[in-house]
Amino acid sequence: MMDFPLNLSTLYERTVRIHPGQEIVSVESDRSLVRTNYGEVDGRVRRLASALQNRLGIDQGQAIATFAWNNRRHHELYWATANTGRICHTINLRLFPEQVAYIVNHAEDGALFVDPDLVPLMERIAPNLETVRHYIVMGDSVGDTSLPNAIAYEDLLDEAEPWGEWPFLDERSPMMLCYTSGTTGNPKGVAYTQRSTYIHAISNLAMVSLTADDNVLPVVPMFHASAWGYPFMATAVGAKLTYPGPDLTPAGLVNLFEKERVTFAAGVPTVWLGIMHYLSEHPEADLSSMRGFLCGGSAVPRVMIDWFWKNRSILIKQGWGMTETNPVASVAMLKPHMADWEFDRQLDVLETAGLPAAGLQVKIVDDEGNRLPEDGEAFGELLIRGPWIAAEYYRDARSAQTFQDGWMRTGDVCKITPEGYIKITDRAKDVIKSGGEWISSLDLENTLMAHPAVAEATVVGLKHAKWDERPVAFVVLRPNANADQEELVGFLADKVAKWWLPDKVVFIEAIPKTGTGKFDKKVVRDQYADLLMG
Repeated sequence: MMDFPLNLSTLYERTVRIHPGQEIVSVESDRSLVRTNYGEVDGRVRRLASALQNRLGIDQGQAIATFAWNNRRHHELYWATANTGRICHTINLRLFPEQVAYIVNHAEDGALFVDPDLVPLMERIAPNLETVRHYIVMGDSVGDTSLPNAIAYEDLLDEAEPWGEWPFLDERSPMMLCYTSGTTGNPKGVAYTQRSTYIHAISNLAMVSLTADDNVLPVVPMFHASAWGYPFMATAVGAKLTYPGPDLTPAGLVNLFEKERVTFAAGVPTVWLGIMHYLSEHPEADLSSMRGFLCGGSAVPRVMIDWFWKNRSILIKQGWGMTETNPVASVAMLKPHMADWEFDRQLDVLETAGLPAAGLQVKIVDDEGNRLPEDGEAFGELLIRGPWIAAEYYRDARSAQTFQDGWMRTGDVCKITPEGYIKITDRAKDVIKSGGEWISSLDLENTLMAHPAVAEATVVGLKHAKWDERPVAFVVLRPNANADQEELVGFLADKVAKWWLPDKVVFIEAIPKTGTGKFDKKVVRDQYADLLMG
């Protein structure tokens, strides 16, 4: 067999040749909508690749940073770097300024690309960036900015000659840097490689079945774990791509789903909960083109899977993964013998974290590292390994805490069923240990969110004088809905063990979110640390 490198450029070139007229639709930072296609974008990608090398002086193996929304120019940066051996470092827009400065300096980014509406944010951070030589404003003009050595993106392309043949690259060379959201300590970097991203794309295409007939809209940000790989997966099969830009409101997304006839999307549960509530109030919205979407990043409420299927015939596929897993590692899929089950029984499968992707291996272990049975009862920490799982953090001494004996410790407490489905009980740091017994905050949250008055709910363990920790629920009610503690605890009473029932239910306006849209339990715990100690 040929020793042919797994380069992403081979997937890219195939689609440019076979599907040059397939659309790429982009909502820009000014909310305007631009239509282009793979053929037109290829010309721009080739000029951008030349500009990175000749105008900006970015060599192979060196990184550029992006501070941008999901749009066509961000797409062009993904491919101009991947196809030429440069590294695209995507910056989470929701990180604290000091964290942004840390990761840009740690990655040694030589140039930084920023969307026009985000320039004011970057201006405040720029004085602390040590390696950035050029700032490129992703638009037609630089505008009024204090950013040093600022260049307009379109000027950069206008001055460049198109790149010729894409080079063959070492398949183990890095092509993207993604940093964890850094809830404790500085964010940790993960270097995705040509090989890992290529195999991730091919394997995941088998799980979500994308084709050139699809229109894919990644709601998940391109600054978060390569938008779960969807820009690469969609390009690999020549699917239409629709990028939503900065308007991620339920109204904005539903409008785009309707007008562009989107067939598949991907995002975190908080996004889809918002869309579910919006659709409940706007039954006239036409989502008939949508066949399904991948939902991950945190546990997907059973009630939401049920609602979308029964009310909109849209199947939610729950996925699980981490920045360290490139990122999708499992997807909840029904096996053939489950096709005739009643939907309520199928929900027992669809609400799991799913089956590991082909090529990956998983196991659960106890506190001493002993492997536990996969009987659906035993629970322990999930370990994973495979060709698109990180082996270390990028230039970080903390690697030894996570990567041990050829496995990656995920920090997720799980069960694995005899059928092979992963059922996440909790993050190890979020498990509530009350009187020596474990309580799953995720199970409590999902059950609470099945109550018709509840929009969002998170449950944390707070200090307790007698039991060490007790669960407390923090609830956001739906607009114009009413419920009190007695009603919600009563709702839980016949669904969970008595000693799992929350000691208190606190009603709040909004649950704090992390930079990737997950419930930020650390903020909640810190804010209400002594609630039960009075």
